[in-house]
Amino acid sequence: MLTIDAQVHAYERNHPGRPWAGHLQGPPQVTGDEMVAAMDAVGVDGAILVSPYSMYRYDASYAIDVQAAHPRRFGLVKPVDPTDPAVADTIAEWKARKGTVAIRIMMARGVSEDPADPGINRVLAAAARHALPVNLLCWGRLEQVDALARRNPSTMLVIDHLGLPQPFEPPPPKEPWAELPRVLALAAHDNVTIKISGACTLSHEPFPYRDLWDPLARIFDAFGFDRCLWGTDWTRAVALLTYKEGVQAFRMTDRLTDSERAALMGGTLARVYNWSPAKA
Repeated sequence: MLTIDAQVHAYERNHPGRPWAGHLQGPPQVTGDEMVAAMDAVGVDGAILVSPYSMYRYDASYAIDVQAAHPRRFGLVKPVDPTDPAVADTIAEWKARKGTVAIRIMMARGVSEDPADPGINRVLAAAARHALPVNLLCWGRLEQVDALARRNPSTMLVIDHLGLPQPFEPPPPKEPWAELPRVLALAAHDNVTIKISGACTLSHEPFPYRDLWDPLARIFDAFGFDRCLWGTDWTRAVALLTYKEGVQAFRMTDRLTDSERAALMGGTLARVYNWSPAKA
């Protein structure tokens, strides 16, 4: 079974040559080599390297450098700016680059909440033309995503981090699954898939996080394992658990069959993104 993490980050220390625009929870740096070493230590074959918006905004140059150094280990995702009139050209250029698998919209402050917003829909239409899935960080925007999925049935949408707010440091939210019914409603759209990423950060119990499995089972039942992608969201989760714990919680549980685990931890991702370490 290939194990592929649906979301990891890598970044350099802040320096004038590639200055940070902001801060992401985690160590002072996690280079591509360090991320590969962490994956090797726990038998993760590959990962989707998401250029960290918090630090680099729309500049994916460091992620590109990392993927070039480790082409068989990482597929690439780049955030794009829906307010940029030239965003369709950006998406076309990204598709042409070797190793790219998707784009991402950060649906946060400054991004329209209107499902009819021309910029967001321009991104989704361009992504469909280039067969690129669109990752959506959409905490608090699930109703908007529902409408966007209806408006753009040819665009594959990938919901980041269960669609639920997740902590950057302890404690976890008091009611982490409060918005779960709205997440489950998105399963009605065939073009919506969901990352089971960062899930361990929502647990109120220590490893192996047994309180996760009943709510996760509702997601698996709604979407099916052919639309669920496991991931750790390393390094954002570093203050709450180790990388090994984020992997082993899903490898060790008796709540998944072998075939479900194989789909969740790599098989579905390889199909959705048309990428795997074996094909790179």
